[in-house]
Amino acid sequence: MPKNKGKGGKNRKRGKNEADDEKRELVFKEDGQEYAQVSRMLGNGRCEAMCIDGTKRLCHIRGKMHKKVWIAAGDIILVGLRDYQDDKADVILKYMPDEARLLKAYGELPDSTRLNEGIGAGLDDDDDQTANDYIEFEDEDIDKI
Repeated sequence: MPKNKGKGGKNRKRGKNEADDEKRELVFKEDGQEYAQVSRMLGNGRCEAMCIDGTKRLCHIRGKMHKKVWIAAGDIILVGLRDYQDDKADVILKYMPDEARLLKAYGELPDSTRLNEGIGAGLDDDDDQTANDYIEFEDEDIDKI
């Protein structure tokens, strides 16, 4: 029987949490970087993202984020542009939903950007119009049918 010389296996790595819940400083873009919204995940550490400058780019998720930060379609990310390939970029950072809202409030993201805020977002905006959604029938109308 082989002797275990390591410090643990897959479950030890899975249990490690990097304390992502705590507040972090908001990171703005610099030269050679751009904001983007993930349009679809491609697998193999890659995704297709629509950058704010209007270009659709193939993005590679860097190794530090791979299997630690989960990126889904609709997420706002910060990508590093490549000097030698304009249609490819590298994912540097994924913004949490509250950070994405702050970026939009600061004017970094255009107003046309739709933020993914969960299922049912925006449903409670039309509370005053719900009474008008129903059709009232008179007794005479029912008799005609």
